Amino acid sequence: MNALLDGFLDYVNAYLLPWGPAGLFILSFIEAIFFPIPPDAMLIPLVLLDPANGLFYGLVATISSVAGAVVGYYIGLKGGRPILKRFVSESKLKKVEYFYEKYGVLAVGIAAFTPIPFKVFTITAGLFRLKNFLGYIVASMIGRAARFLPESYLIMLYGNQILEYFFSQFELFTIILGIILIVMYIFLKYFNQKPK
Repeated sequence: MNALLDGFLDYVNAYLLPWGPAGLFILSFIEAIFFPIPPDAMLIPLVLLDPANGLFYGLVATISSVAGAVVGYYIGLKGGRPILKRFVSESKLKKVEYFYEKYGVLAVGIAAFTPIPFKVFTITAGLFRLKNFLGYIVASMIGRAARFLPESYLIMLYGNQILEYFFSQFELFTIILGIILIVMYIFLKYFNQKPK
């Protein structure tokens, strides 16, 4: 797995980093539709190389990812099931559909912020005819901004030190993320059970 990651990072350094913000825009855009590699793989090296423009790069990643989410929505709307079946099993599609039925656009916001593959939620939003399109855009924007902008800002301030700290405490951060997701799930479950 490390060899695969190293190979990808070599590819990013050789072919995408020279493109600068345009390369980040392209990667963030296509990741929201079909590409398996998250924009962070290019965002982080760009901010490390040019920390003065870190927030600009975070903004580029956010805007282009949301633009890709719009395209993903329309792909799903026009027939995304055959495409998704290449990446996701039918049982997982049903879980995503249930998630939409229960939480609506909030499901998109959660996927946009967490390591959950965003493309699955962008295409399924169209596939399952998520009606609140404006809410979908807003949730995508908030989720992506909450992920990319703080990441860029922390790297601007601390550079490699923050990455070294993150990797040294990876298990702790994984546990914290798990706890946050569980608390969100309990809150949402309680919220949906309240009488209307």
